[in-house]
Amino acid sequence: MDSWDVSSLEVKPHHPEVLRSDDATRAIALNLPAGERLQEHETHERAYLVVVAGEVEVSQGSDTETGSAGFLAHFEPHERREVRATKDSRIILLLSPYPAPGRQS
Repeated sequence: MDSWDVSSLEVKPHHPEVLRSDDATRAIALNLPAGERLQEHETHERAYLVVVAGEVEVSQGSDTETGSAGFLAHFEPHERREVRATKDSRIILLLSPYPAPGRQS
């Protein structure tokens, strides 16, 4: 078993930390300071975004949802989104399958 205390990881802003990557899934921890964002993006994989601490706004086109600790969002492959931290935030991004067909190694 692998396990992490995500709340206490030393993840620096702008330096995502890959917690685990295998043939099925990639788990990434991110530290997103208040006011900063992950610009509009997409992934080849199905993506799950989990807010561990703080608060974020997730936007897709004209739709925006706010989520704090415990918030979980799901995105289909190639579904575009933007994530903005309204408070200092710790998030986990899970990508599956990883790598998805079409992703360059």
